[in-house]
Amino acid sequence: MRTLVFLGSVRESSPPQPKRLGARVAQACAQNLAAAGIEAEIIDPLDYDLAQRLKPHFSYAPSRVPGDLDDLAQRIRAADSYVAVSPEYNHSMSPALADLLNHFGSSLFSFKPSAIVTYSAGQWGGTRAAVNMRTFLSELGCLPVSAMIHVPHAQDVLESNGNFAQGVDAERWSGYFGRTFQQLAWWSAAAKAQHQLASPTAPFNRAPSQRNAP
Repeated sequence: MRTLVFLGSVRESSPPQPKRLGARVAQACAQNLAAAGIEAEIIDPLDYDLAQRLKPHFSYAPSRVPGDLDDLAQRIRAADSYVAVSPEYNHSMSPALADLLNHFGSSLFSFKPSAIVTYSAGQWGGTRAAVNMRTFLSELGCLPVSAMIHVPHAQDVLESNGNFAQGVDAERWSGYFGRTFQQLAWWSAAAKAQHQLASPTAPFNRAPSQRNAP
């Protein structure tokens, strides 16, 4: 099982923090996904020059797609599931995460599960962003599992390498992360098995108008 962990922040770290807060959360996700038997790869928007890409991957002619964008598209297609990590902006998901995901068509994500992870430096852990994220991911076709992860005071919970900090109940936090990622692993295995039995896109394989009501 392979998943992509989408980091929804482009903020640089600032003193006295040695590493971006979102990067800590993404690393913690990768480590806990491994414990659930899922191979994880973190996708950092800072690794892509999306500001210069004013149209999504699917709008390019095949011969003119930027190489890094096409490479990421292929990784999205090959993944069995996704984890979306976001802070909260005005009660919504971060614009960095929306921008990153909107560069790719829903067909790359469809019929696979996803998990929602939010965080904050304050007491709410970005929970209100998760409401918006559930709708967004559902529209991409990668339905979120029911369990979610919220990390309040993330700078105190996680060290710069993604490990749980001294003074927190690491066993309880591991169980909290594991609850969501075990659901993700179960649904990933189920979806992968079903993909091998039948194509999920067979009912709509000619034109989008096939979805229209009579």
